[in-house]
Amino acid sequence: MTVATEPRADTGAGTGVLERRYRRLLLGYPRAYRSGYGGELIATLLDTAEPGRTLPSARESFALVVGGLRTRVIYATERPAWVDGVHLGVLALSVAQLAMLVPYATAVPLWVGLSALAVLLIMRGRVRLALPVVVLVAVKVCAITLGRPWLDRTLLPVDPDRFWGGGTLYGGGGTLYGGGGPVAPMIGYALAVLGLLVLAARGGRLGTRSWFWLPAAPLLAGADPAGLDFPAAGGAHATVRVALEIGVLLLAVWAGHVAHDPRWAMAAGVYLTSVLAVYAENLGAHSERDLAHLAALILLTASAAAVPYRAKRHVLL
Repeated sequence: MTVATEPRADTGAGTGVLERRYRRLLLGYPRAYRSGYGGELIATLLDTAEPGRTLPSARESFALVVGGLRTRVIYATERPAWVDGVHLGVLALSVAQLAMLVPYATAVPLWVGLSALAVLLIMRGRVRLALPVVVLVAVKVCAITLGRPWLDRTLLPVDPDRFWGGGTLYGGGGTLYGGGGPVAPMIGYALAVLGLLVLAARGGRLGTRSWFWLPAAPLLAGADPAGLDFPAAGGAHATVRVALEIGVLLLAVWAGHVAHDPRWAMAAGVYLTSVLAVYAENLGAHSERDLAHLAALILLTASAAAVPYRAKRHVLL
């Protein structure tokens, strides 16, 4: 004998759509968390959903996104703080260095490719393989800044591709590293090499980084990896760069507060050091907008460093 039951909210085609959308929102959680608790969480969400609903509510969506970020932050603290901070800082710097080379891809395709390879290796935690690649790119960048065709017969100066230099996207572009001397770019690469050396010497397994780092390179394309490089009349790449940098640093402040951990401040400090190198090399050449941007980076980096200790003190009290 069969017993009639009330129709549940988690049956029907509409619920299948709702479940898929919940699963997409759960991608913000670490894979290990989804494997252990994802099914239970989705079942609970479907049980409490109104019949026929195919879209998660705004409150649910916000809660799942924030919950995913919080869980990723907590999971990240399982690795040693200084190791993770150096790894993340070197990755951020390497992405910015790749972004600088992207508009010159047809002129120096080998070096853009090697720079992209270095970013991928660092993302996957293969720092020993990334180290010689970064050294090669660093030597080539030094050659370009000094006006010498080392390692290959690059025609100097290196002009941007037509797409980038012709005003179709960011407005006119200058020659590669044509706006300053060799000191600041080489300090940036020296930081990357030093960080990789420290990580390689330590040994042990490093965590892998999110693939979300890859879109940052085209978004920052054409921006100096260590400086502000605002064009005289603003421009799309300046706006995108400022928004991305400030957004990432705000996340670093929030993550430090949530986890009571300084690793994100360490990563921000690596990037900020390269910015300060550009200012030291070009004293007096920056506009008020440049100085305001630098002040924002310093303030947010200092906040990311202070928040974890303040949060710990509140917990103890």
